Amino acid sequence: MPTWIKICGTTSVEDAVASVAAGADALGFIFAPSPRRISAQHARDIAAQLPDKIERVGVFMNESAEVIRSTVDHVGLTAVQLHGAETPEFIAGLFARRHHGHRIKVIKTILADESFATALALFRRHRECLDSILIDSGAGSGKTFDWHKIQDQAGADSLHFILAGGLNPENVGAAMQKFSPWGVDVVSGVELAPGRKDPEKLNAFVAAVRKAEQQ
Repeated sequence: MPTWIKICGTTSVEDAVASVAAGADALGFIFAPSPRRISAQHARDIAAQLPDKIERVGVFMNESAEVIRSTVDHVGLTAVQLHGAETPEFIAGLFARRHHGHRIKVIKTILADESFATALALFRRHRECLDSILIDSGAGSGKTFDWHKIQDQAGADSLHFILAGGLNPENVGAAMQKFSPWGVDVVSGVELAPGRKDPEKLNAFVAAVRKAEQQ
């Protein structure tokens, strides 16, 4: 199965089109504090231009369930990425009463720090409430973490692991060789400046992912 590729921090139709053309499976819209933060209306305008097959992921941090649900509906998101201290109980209730006939995927971010093992164990016990775990070095840091420290803990199981944190066209192949992730997530590694994508880097990143899959 091909590695799932998410291009995050989308802020314009131009960048969205370039990401899709490069081969992205999903685009991320940041609604948490960030230089790449956009409004729900802006994200809705961009999402309306996307092919149906492209997943639309909203990134939130310690936001209320009401705001998350409202944003999902307004933008037409297909998934949410929770980047804060959200608990399994919060996640389980987030879309429990949805009535629109479609299921919203949930990605939970876990930081690769001293609390990683505890957080991972917690969400492994409550894996029914989410679809994927995203491993990151920090909110918008654009830096890699020490891959060796968590390599053994993030082994293959029924959870889908998405690798993030400072990935770029030059290092994503090595990261994939070490972790064999279900998916990868990139922001700053494919940018000209915060919130502005570089089409050449987008193409190079996707090409590097596909090359690594063959090795």
